Amino acid sequence: MKLTKQEISWVLYDCGNSAYSMAITTALLPIFFGMFREGSTMDLGYFNSMASFVVALLSPILGTIADYKETKKRFFAFFAILGIVFTGALAVVPIGNWQLLIAFYIITVVGFSGANIFYDSFLVDISENSRMDRVSASGFAYGYIASVIPFAISLGIILLIGQDNMLGYQLGFVITALWWGLFTIPILKNVKQVHYIEKEPRPVFNSFKRLGTTFKNIKSHKTIMIFMLAYFFYIDGVGTIIKMCVPYAQEVLGSDGFDMFVMLGILLIVQLIAFPCAIIYGRLAKRFSAKRMLIVGIITYIFATIYAFSMNSINDVFVLGAMIGSAQGGVQALSRSYYAKIIPKKQSNEFFGFYNVFGKFAAILGPLLMAVTTTITGNGRYSILVIIPLFIFGLLVFIKLPNDAELE
Repeated sequence: MKLTKQEISWVLYDCGNSAYSMAITTALLPIFFGMFREGSTMDLGYFNSMASFVVALLSPILGTIADYKETKKRFFAFFAILGIVFTGALAVVPIGNWQLLIAFYIITVVGFSGANIFYDSFLVDISENSRMDRVSASGFAYGYIASVIPFAISLGIILLIGQDNMLGYQLGFVITALWWGLFTIPILKNVKQVHYIEKEPRPVFNSFKRLGTTFKNIKSHKTIMIFMLAYFFYIDGVGTIIKMCVPYAQEVLGSDGFDMFVMLGILLIVQLIAFPCAIIYGRLAKRFSAKRMLIVGIITYIFATIYAFSMNSINDVFVLGAMIGSAQGGVQALSRSYYAKIIPKKQSNEFFGFYNVFGKFAAILGPLLMAVTTTITGNGRYSILVIIPLFIFGLLVFIKLPNDAELE
């Protein structure tokens, strides 16, 4: 399947913002935060929850307003630029001022996640239902492989300067911001809002009114609500593992068994594994259905989480990373495309706002539960166990949904 110019531009943005996910969410910032502040790195779970809470509150409101004609791209541009600027600004936070570092980090999360509301909803504008699984999977797949480049450059600088030198990580933040900004340009130039609601007087008031109507009529969107309930739980586990894998590995392995540079190298390899696997998920979804492949991905995460509880060495982190990398892109991509098929196209921003609400509130729960479990038990290893029931419950709800053929 050959991608159109608009589809390519849309995929390229995933190539840009995936660099943020890799460097800021998963790898460099958690290490940098540990240099700034003494204490358990698992405390980052509290701040991740705070950032997700802010985005969750904003998502449905922003999405509803942006359904009006010629507004989606403006909102997208604002939040993308906000995230890019403050990602670069992480590099200039005065050494030791961890409160300012966290404040800037929360702003980057708002920018990154806010832009993704509108980026995800552009999928209905650039592609037909029959192409969505492949296009969405291509976004995640090429995002993984593209994010390897700025991350590898950052790792090279850190190795050259020294793992304990903050300058290497600061340069990594700047490289990430520049990379993200560069790959934002094509979508701003080539992608347009096709499905929209005509502008009307008092747009803000009417947006809230329309949001209320959607809540009242939610029974008419039974498939959407079942999906959202399942998504809330299983994506909680996915998002928590992405955000907390480095702090968890540090906590469990301790200073004797944890080599930070080896850990970063493993994360780099995981991206390489995730690239072909995301493509494979997209192709297999065409043959076996997105629903079946999502079930495979969720089950893979359940086994990976069980394995994480028993890991004792950096080699176990590699095995765990390979398991996660094989499913991560597929689960995220097919969730996005399955949802895009079941929502009203003209209200795509509004419904993707709900999509992000469920995703972000879930992202509050997981890191918070891990942080609290570690605080109560005094042993970070037990914190991973709270993730397993979330995957299981999400799976049990998800299997009640219709197959792709029934959505046509």
